[in-house]
Formats: sequence, structure tokens, C-alpha cells
Amino acid sequence: MSPAIRDILLLLHLLGAIVWIGGMFFAHFCLRPAAIATLNPPQRLPLFVATFDRFFRYTAVAVVVILASGIIMFAGSGLPRAPMGWNIMMALGLVMALIFTYIYLVLYPRLRAHCSASAWPDAAKVLNGIRQLVSVNLVLALCTVAAAVLSRQ
Repeated sequence: MSPAIRDILLLLHLLGAIVWIGGMFFAHFCLRPAAIATLNPPQRLPLFVATFDRFFRYTAVAVVVILASGIIMFAGSGLPRAPMGWNIMMALGLVMALIFTYIYLVLYPRLRAHCSASAWPDAAKVLNGIRQLVSVNLVLALCTVAAAVLSRQ
């Protein structure tokens, strides 16, 4: 693989990670506490649905870009020569992608449905489940970044 192609793939990979991890950090540590402090559930929960409508679309694209660029770079290096950190990064990235897919395709539609029905306690339970899985993904993201940095050649 040419260095120019590798650089483009790495750029796309990093941009995808910035969108995904930065968005999770923002939602978890900034948006959520501010919404809890200022809004009641009938206002707060629809705010999360409207935010997730936008964020999850960007994240879905970012996940595809991250996985595709990662697989291409991984394969381009010669799998037997790949550093252990790359293997760790790939495994954690796949777990993160599965968690996101579950949130996006299972939990998020439930949240939308409960909000549409004004079933605030049910919506809050689903949102809490999303929050917990985002917390897991943030920890996995930290481990993934550590694996990437520690495996630099």
C-alpha cells in the first residue's frame, strides 16, 4: 500500500474516531448533566431523541469508516506482522461497533417509541440503558486509544 493511501486511510480512521468518541464524551459528560439539571423528563427525553437522531446518523457513518479503514490498513500491513496493539484495537473496535449497533437498532427505537407515547418512566429506563452502554464504549475507546499509542512502531 502506498504511503499516500495509508495516510488517507489513517486520516479517515482518526476523523471517524473523533466524531464517535467525541460525541459520546459530549453526550455523557456535558449534555446529559445539563439536561438533568435544567429539564423535566417530558422535555429532557425528547431532547435526547432529537440529539440522537442527528448524532447516531453521523456515528453510523463514522463506525463504517473506522471499520473499513482499519481493516484495509490492518490487511495492508500483512496480518502476521501487525503489532499486538493493532489486534487489541481491532477486537475492541468490533465490540464497540456491536454495542453501538445494539443501541442504534434496538434501544434507540424503543426510546423514540416511549417518548412518542409520553411513557416517560419507560423512556427513562431505556435512556439509562443507553447511558450504561455508552459508558462501556467510552472505557473501551480509552483502551483502544491506549492500544494504538502503545503499539506505535
